[in-house]
Amino acid sequence: MNPRFGAISTALAAAALFGAATPLAKVLLGAMSPFMVAGLFYLGSGIGLSAIGVARWLIKPSDARNRRRETRGSAGSISPVSRAELPWLLGAIAAGGIAGPALLMLGLSSTPAATTALLLNLEGVLTAVVAWVVFRENVDIPVFLGMVAIVAGGVVLSWQPGETAVPFGALLIVGACLCWAIDNNLTRKVSAHDAMAIARVKGLIAGPVNLAIAFATGASWPPAATVAAAMLTGLVGYGVSLVLFVVALRYLGTARTGAYFSVAPLFGVVLSLLLWPEWPHVAFWVAAVLMTIGIVLHMRERHEHEHTHDWIEHTHRHVHDEHHRHEHAFPYEGNEPHSHRHVHAPLTHSHAHFPDVHHRHRH
Repeated sequence: MNPRFGAISTALAAAALFGAATPLAKVLLGAMSPFMVAGLFYLGSGIGLSAIGVARWLIKPSDARNRRRETRGSAGSISPVSRAELPWLLGAIAAGGIAGPALLMLGLSSTPAATTALLLNLEGVLTAVVAWVVFRENVDIPVFLGMVAIVAGGVVLSWQPGETAVPFGALLIVGACLCWAIDNNLTRKVSAHDAMAIARVKGLIAGPVNLAIAFATGASWPPAATVAAAMLTGLVGYGVSLVLFVVALRYLGTARTGAYFSVAPLFGVVLSLLLWPEWPHVAFWVAAVLMTIGIVLHMRERHEHEHTHDWIEHTHRHVHDEHHRHEHAFPYEGNEPHSHRHVHAPLTHSHAHFPDVHHRHRH
């Protein structure tokens, strides 16, 4: 499979899982407080991903584990997040794992699920804006025009004739989108590391924090069946989705991954209308068309120019393409893709690319 389309498919899969979790959260809010839902979602994500990691290790043949230890080199096959990178990860957890879910759950309690699902498109726009303005990631004209279309769709969707104030619930959802935009940009800084480990740490920290807030505000444990349903939804909609999202960040960069992730609300809309059957109003369809145009513009963007790669040493899964022409300091049997610490020598060339882990240069 073409690496570009593989990365796009990964981003879209992450969007589908996250989008489906939104209307399910709306159902769970009828029985639990917003912070309880957020806490159980992330706790389910952290515990579930931990269990998956242990299961993968146990079922891996012992000879494969030994071979992996022999070929991973002194730095290990998957590099841990360094001390210098730790603030990026902790900041991402605080913004996206604690503040964002809490604001979303509070907004869901007073906002229709279909409206919430489409408003969540703003996450992709805000992600691109932060990437462009703060982190200086390149955003081409199609990406910018796509952002404009998505914003226009959000304005049409939230406009209430005869009302001069924006509904408070909608503002909370926009705040959640901003938190996740910050989270996405900070996570990009550590996206070359183990995606499952990053998602697992976020869940194991954000889950207990949100639960502590829930209990401090008077919440109590819901029935066991409800807890299980919430944690399972969190594992799939937050945990697995985040793993896929981090992988997409690695290959597409923040703005592009955020753009593809913007389709998440469309999956949420479909599921919410199945749960609460009703015929959407005209503004809903206008907003959906505008947001779809924005997404298509993002997908059609092509970025190509002569650029220079600086010297860099890092660890990630790779194949020996034009960016990976290196020797191995361990017995190598030709298996690809594989992961080990390697060095990139300076290189200048021209080809279509995205701001992935190898193309974070200035323009």
